[in-house]
Amino acid sequence: MIIKHSFRTALCAAIIATLNGCGGGSDDTTSPGPSPDTGWVAGVFADSEQFKGQCAALDQKYWLRSWSNETYLWYDEIEDRDPASITDVIDYFNVLKTNDVTASGAPKDNFHFSLPTDEWEQQQQSGSVLGYGFNFRVVKATPPREVVVTYSEPNTDASTQGIERGWQIAAVNGVDVVNSDNVDAINTALFPTQTGVETQFTFTLRGSNQQQRITLDSAQFTQDPVMKVGTLSTGTGNVGYMQFNDHNAPAERQLVDAVNQLAGANISDLVVDMRYNGGGFLAMAAQLGYMIAGSNNTNGVIFEQTIFNDKNPDTNPVTGDPLTPFPFIDEYIGFDPDSGISAGTALPSLNLNRVFVLTTSNTCSASEALINGLRGIPDSRNFEVVLIGDGTCGKPYGFYPTDNCDTTFFTIQFTGVNDKGFGEYADGFAPQNITNTERAPVLVQGCAVADDFNHLLGARNEALLSAALSYRATGNCPAASTLAGLKGYAVSNAAANSGAAAIGDNRTHSKLQNNRIMTPVRKD
Repeated sequence: MIIKHSFRTALCAAIIATLNGCGGGSDDTTSPGPSPDTGWVAGVFADSEQFKGQCAALDQKYWLRSWSNETYLWYDEIEDRDPASITDVIDYFNVLKTNDVTASGAPKDNFHFSLPTDEWEQQQQSGSVLGYGFNFRVVKATPPREVVVTYSEPNTDASTQGIERGWQIAAVNGVDVVNSDNVDAINTALFPTQTGVETQFTFTLRGSNQQQRITLDSAQFTQDPVMKVGTLSTGTGNVGYMQFNDHNAPAERQLVDAVNQLAGANISDLVVDMRYNGGGFLAMAAQLGYMIAGSNNTNGVIFEQTIFNDKNPDTNPVTGDPLTPFPFIDEYIGFDPDSGISAGTALPSLNLNRVFVLTTSNTCSASEALINGLRGIPDSRNFEVVLIGDGTCGKPYGFYPTDNCDTTFFTIQFTGVNDKGFGEYADGFAPQNITNTERAPVLVQGCAVADDFNHLLGARNEALLSAALSYRATGNCPAASTLAGLKGYAVSNAAANSGAAAIGDNRTHSKLQNNRIMTPVRKD
């Protein structure tokens, strides 16, 4: 999740990550003496500013070591290593994290990565991603695999060629995606790392055994973060629907336009479809929370209280500012300076007392912060959050992207709690009647429903949306359906969590899309 604050009301910007530190990274009282080559002493750390901006490899590694010890949430779980013992800077950074696991056995830190700074800046501003113009979900990562198209992006070659939700990827470049052991070839084709890669896809069309071959070139394209905004009429009032895919810079203006459209339709309830929303700017989640619930429900309410490690109980170690509660945001921030709306402009709001959120295991980070923030509204205000779908990914952590020597590093630095003081959802949120999970999600009122690839998103008869409308009318859930059941925090980690035969996207720019990110306040 990415948070970016530029409020004229002097609000602080912060990225959610969990910081939990208290010492020097080592409890060993018999630390070895200085390294003969570098002067390294285990457990002894110089101020990171001493090395900041010095781009010799050894200086960069010393900066990373001290910076991690100062700001990493679990700094005392990092094994302190001599910077000279690992040659490459990025390889050294990659070991500066905890190796502990959660109660369910999943890696405690799945969110540690770096990007070239120019690539990070391009992504945060434009929402540009590398791919083929359609999005897909790895429903089952091991044979017999199931990889299904979730939707195509407008104005891409994929949409022009008619690739639709529900099509299954049967083969890539002649390699059987369902059963082949050639995992490397499948991953290389599905998750390109450069533009201009020509890939032949064989799709099995939705609802039939008919197949179609389509060749696409990989390219950079801008995701459309807010799609299919519309209104569904019911006997008890109009219900708004919004497919919200990404908390990226272009989304701010699109969310404002969507809320204005829905307000004009006089809706009485709202369904926010975030089943594929991996996160982004945390401040944007606070904005959307305000636009949904309005001032009567959010005035004086904390959206999130950011918590850093125990070295920093009262001060943000990144900005140096005192820690203050993060409110619901009622102003336009201006993530995209060319959006046509001035920073500080009042946001519209729907002033609803309930929201239905459609979720899967790909609902992550900033999306979960929206759920948690709205659930923190005091009970006396009678605001309801209803979940329809599968359990979410479980990422209550965030970070500030930090540049050094043209590389931006992302290390977990904080976690957060809502107005009720709750923030422990490392196993995600799930509808209250979910049964088949090995994890321990936070249960929320609503209905467990499997993702429906047989109908288009936004269609009244699509299973999750249909269940939301039915629950709204009757308070009852449909008959229980088979769910994937919280198999991991996100599809991008399928390969890491499922064994050697698993496919999965482990590209760093894909990890960026599954995070809560904060950036320092921009001074206007």
